Amino acid sequence: MNWEQAYRELLKQYNQVKTEYERAIQRIRELESQSRNGASAATKGAEVVATEIASPANYEATLKRLVRQIGAILQAEKVVFMLYDPEEGELRAYPPAYGLTDDEIRLLRVRATQGVSGEVFREGKPIIVHDAITDPRTSKELVAMLHIRNLVCVPLILEKRDEENRVIERQTIGVLHAFNKQRGGHFIDEDVRLLERMARNAAAVIAGMRLYQAILEEKEELVHTIESLRAGLILVHQNGRINQMNAAARRVFGLGPDVLGKNYAEIIPNEVIRNMIRAALEEEKEGDLVEITVQIDGKEHIYQVQNAIVRGEDQRPMGTVMIFNDITEIRNLERMKSAFVATVSHELRTPLTAIKGFISTLLMDSEDAFTPEERREFYSIIDQETDRLTRLINDLLNIARIEAGESLKPVYKQVDFYTLSKKVVMIQQQATSKHTIIHDVPPDLPKIIADEDKVDQILTNLLSNAIKYSPNGGEIRVKAWEEDADHIIFYVSDQGIGIPKEHLTKVFEKFHRVDNSDTRKQYGTGLGLYLVKHLVEVIHGGQIWVESEVGVGSTFYVRLPKVPPAVKEGKEQVEK
Repeated sequence: MNWEQAYRELLKQYNQVKTEYERAIQRIRELESQSRNGASAATKGAEVVATEIASPANYEATLKRLVRQIGAILQAEKVVFMLYDPEEGELRAYPPAYGLTDDEIRLLRVRATQGVSGEVFREGKPIIVHDAITDPRTSKELVAMLHIRNLVCVPLILEKRDEENRVIERQTIGVLHAFNKQRGGHFIDEDVRLLERMARNAAAVIAGMRLYQAILEEKEELVHTIESLRAGLILVHQNGRINQMNAAARRVFGLGPDVLGKNYAEIIPNEVIRNMIRAALEEEKEGDLVEITVQIDGKEHIYQVQNAIVRGEDQRPMGTVMIFNDITEIRNLERMKSAFVATVSHELRTPLTAIKGFISTLLMDSEDAFTPEERREFYSIIDQETDRLTRLINDLLNIARIEAGESLKPVYKQVDFYTLSKKVVMIQQQATSKHTIIHDVPPDLPKIIADEDKVDQILTNLLSNAIKYSPNGGEIRVKAWEEDADHIIFYVSDQGIGIPKEHLTKVFEKFHRVDNSDTRKQYGTGLGLYLVKHLVEVIHGGQIWVESEVGVGSTFYVRLPKVPPAVKEGKEQVEK
């Protein structure tokens, strides 16, 4: 159900409550006119009830007065309602009551198949009990506890009527008790007739109160749901006043909670949104999509806004609803994708340009002008650029597999992290003369079960980044140790440009690159760390995190289990 339908349904239910309430008042007035032969006291009570019910909010106060009036009219010491609980199959006493404490009310509950209360409820006929202590139908424990001598009990019957005031349905919702005739007297048939009249009034009021409470609960639930939505929502009545504005919408415009009932034109500062609301209310215009940009907590947010007309059952407009979706991340992703395409184009062009250039140079050397050493240098550059191109293509293919939901197939075997990390450090050291890469891994570090190629890829990526983002050189360290019986930890640290605090949680996101004057000089796709995170967490069941300070350097930590969860659970086998 969408919010427009929910709002319309809520209005429909409210109108039903109003109709039931008006019928209850009408019924009370009918009972007044029917009073005769000693029923003048009951009629007087009914008149009081009719004048007191001014609105559904007064139901509880009305019931309180009603039980007092019943006690006075019947000269009873105690009066109480017992309503049927279908879930428990019980008749339970509910406040307000006359002559009973709250604790006594809580004690008064019986099965609907037992006792005087159960018989009256099932049969729909009143009962007078002259001696509650000796009557076999009463609960002796309750009789003694509540000091009940005698009683009269009548059913609470709810009558539904049609437009011509004919009864079309009767439903027994509970019973009404009067206990202990005052001055040692006994209840008589006239008391039954009076109590039955008052019970019909009470049943109508109770039913209205229950329906009203149900509507209030549903409305409260709907309001809480709307309030907790991540999307902003504004409901504007046809008269231009705000019916609802949730927290997300208030945040868009920097407003407090005291906006309900105010005119939209006075509180909404954005002209585009005001014009949308005006067009919806005056011209019934709906469905347009617009984007607005606002500043929230000093950051730019982009919202996509759409409206719809809220109509009643007669299809007449009752107002408009506006939905605000925060698409900031979507737009940022689109920008990153555009930057990614440009970056990948550059990354592909750079090695291709070098390969093409050196091959063309060698082909043009028809007179063998280059020495064997120079030719070897050219071949080495072509080889390195080919490897670079291959790594880029492999990264793109791996990302495509991840995006398609196809995890990279691991090949688990026993891995000596000391030997593997030493090899990667030696290779990366050959790629730079400005950095000193320190291999700080103990030779006796326990071996682990892992995918050797993928751990190689993790280390290579982290070391490559450390070199790339330390343009002024410095020390790069690879350190590892055994954390506990089940895990090892290693890190790669550098003395580079560092990562700003606000980017620390985002560096592992796809396409993300820190955008500043230093990083713009370093080309990259923004996919490396995203792929590393997948290899650590998904393939090996480990964790990766980063600590960094701008201008000081970064440290990337990786925590790997000695045995991956997939192997422990028997989902993957270990190669011998």
